[in-house]
Amino acid sequence: MDDINEQTGSTGEGGGRRSRGEGRGAAARRASRAGGGPGPSLPYIQRKIPVYEVLDEEGLQLIERNADTILEEIGIEFREDAEALQLWKEAGADVKGERVHFPKGLCRELLKSAPSVFTWHARNPARNVQIGGNATVFAPVYGPPFVRDLEGNRRYATIEDFRNFVKLAYMAPSIHSSGGTVCEPVDVPVNKRHLDMVYSHIKYSDKPFMGSVTAPERAEDTIAMAKLVFGDDFVENNCVTLNLINANSPMVFDETMVGALKVYARHNQACVLSPFILSGAMSPVTVAGTLTQILAEVLAGASFTQLIRKGAPVLFGTFAASISMQSGAPTFGTPEPTLVSYGAAQLARRLGLPFRTGGSLCGSKVPDAQAAHETSNTLNTTLLAGTNFVLHAAGWLEGGLVSSYEKFMIDQDQLGMLQKLAAGVDLSENGQAMDAIREVGPGSHYLGCSHTQANFQTAFYRSVLSDNNSFEQWEIEGQKRMEERANALCRTWLDLYEAPELDPAIDDALLAYIKMRKDSMPDAFT
Repeated sequence: MDDINEQTGSTGEGGGRRSRGEGRGAAARRASRAGGGPGPSLPYIQRKIPVYEVLDEEGLQLIERNADTILEEIGIEFREDAEALQLWKEAGADVKGERVHFPKGLCRELLKSAPSVFTWHARNPARNVQIGGNATVFAPVYGPPFVRDLEGNRRYATIEDFRNFVKLAYMAPSIHSSGGTVCEPVDVPVNKRHLDMVYSHIKYSDKPFMGSVTAPERAEDTIAMAKLVFGDDFVENNCVTLNLINANSPMVFDETMVGALKVYARHNQACVLSPFILSGAMSPVTVAGTLTQILAEVLAGASFTQLIRKGAPVLFGTFAASISMQSGAPTFGTPEPTLVSYGAAQLARRLGLPFRTGGSLCGSKVPDAQAAHETSNTLNTTLLAGTNFVLHAAGWLEGGLVSSYEKFMIDQDQLGMLQKLAAGVDLSENGQAMDAIREVGPGSHYLGCSHTQANFQTAFYRSVLSDNNSFEQWEIEGQKRMEERANALCRTWLDLYEAPELDPAIDDALLAYIKMRKDSMPDAFT
């Protein structure tokens, strides 16, 4: 699920270990035969193609009016947080018990102080990304308690799996953030694992990372560790973490999410306010009804960040899926969530907030044809909606219960294709190619002309996984399916991985902090 899954127990070995007896030279040779290791890191997407919109002005105004009605007449609950209720009272809301009723326009007025565009800083400044505007940033899968490893086993995730996925996200050219809970490492106590997870993001990647939200004190630990890396003043004045705050739909914010939100907003860190919606169970079965509830929940949660700290960055998020009305199981890649994503993106732009949705979502149990078509449906929608931050962009399997090594590799290849699509049409002199057309003339071909020779290496996206050879060549090479090629490439990447440089003094300070915090509390697996 979208929220972090806290599971118990431990099992199995981490996937993706280097083969015994194979040195880096052999791995490099194998990488060369397989199309090479990861290429140069691609910058975050700056879209040059238009967004796709499904609602006209009349439809947008209708949903906004209905959301205002929800806020004013029905209200949103902020559970077990006296401070939140008091702040809403002081802001002019009508608080009855734990339910807050919002005067029309209050939430929108508060959100005027939230930035529409901001920088999410990485410990390597070259990896900084823009959140908002025409930018799209990809981050990997978030939250699964299980993995499907390189031996084909479905098992509980371990901290070794967590490190592997951080490494893969670091190496993937088309992924711009190492993400957050790329899987839930159940072999580490629940109350301590966040320390190892945040450390793994800092140690094994230099891309921007997400913080822990499973308890306010774990959010505080994230801030403390970030300050060891970036410095106190820098953290207080710049965004160095994005943090997923789910509404407990319908129309509830619980004490865990509100507690984490308050920590991050107070320290000027970005909160992604995301109603977790399974339409038909957690929202109405209709697109318009779901959009109305999403908008109301986001308005309440996002505006609350501005009560904590005016100007704190916040994103309009949504995770939208439908359910099978026969079994109750979540479904993905279907038309209705597509319409929800397009509509929610329009509503976010009208509020002036960056937008989060989408990903490589599917319900399949293995990386098969179902996974491929559900994922491609969702990813294309994600880009065309104008999404700014994409969580679950690679590795999602089985409705979010599983982080898959093979699917991660397939997805990151697809993300590279989206990068090319988002660049739009090149209308430069080289893009117009008039010199090529003049050189070739009627009845010849372009394979040997000067323009083709100058551009052939970059003219088209080159997948590292798709097999476009002849049937005979495919047969000679073992008749391998896409997921088999993804498995081999994943092993190669993990063999070739080299950690980015980290100041030893910072590393020592992080390890000392982790030890101090772990020593201060007993193990807890629930």
